[in-house]
Order: sequence, then C-alpha cells, then structure tokens
Amino acid sequence: MAEAILNQVGSGRFKAYSAGSQPKGRVHPETLRLLESLGHNTSGLRSKSWDEFVRQAGLNFDHIITVCNSAAGEACPIIPGKPAKLHWDIPDPATAEGTPEQIGAAFRDAYGMLQTRIMAFMVPQ
Repeated sequence: MAEAILNQVGSGRFKAYSAGSQPKGRVHPETLRLLESLGHNTSGLRSKSWDEFVRQAGLNFDHIITVCNSAAGEACPIIPGKPAKLHWDIPDPATAEGTPEQIGAAFRDAYGMLQTRIMAFMVPQ
C-alpha cells in the first residue's frame, strides 16, 4: 500500500519500492481491492524481496522505511548509499481475522495510517 500511495502523491518527487525479507509471493487481494477502489494504479504491484534491489547496480535509496514490528528488528541487507532509516509501527492487515467487513476495516485502517505518515514525510523539513 505504501508503494502505491507514495508513488501517486509523491509522483515526480519520490519513487517508492515496497519489498520484504520474506515476501508472500502475491499481493493480498484485499490490498488490491482497496487500492483500486481509491483510484490507485495496481498494475505494477507485486510481492518482492528486498534482495532484488540490493543486486541492482546504480540503484541508491535515500530512505528505508519499515512498517511492521517484525521488520524493525530484522537484520537489513546492505543497502547502497547511506539511506535514512525510519520505522512506522503499522499493524499488518494481512494478519487480520474475522468477518469480511472486519478484515476490510483492518486494511482501511492500515491505509489511513500509511497515508497520514506519508503525507507528513513529504512535508519539507
């Protein structure tokens, strides 16, 4: 979700990539439903490992943002450049249980938290 949000609202200023240490191999269907309902382009979204980016020559990151508690404590790969590192404690909606309405609410809540953080991140300091 963060990749889609930042690439839409930060277009021209930022290029976001989302990746993880243990990707699931697919984007959660509820993520795609929510993003599409909010007008985000989801055609390029896919589940990715951060290893994919470490191997790309010439790719440097300015910021690395982790968004869940499990990622915050993990050892990160060697990232090219000297990126600033941030952690945002956003509950993983993919772990939500309950009715379809409750699961949908978990995804909407996570989206709202990410959007709020991203908008604040984009404000020049």
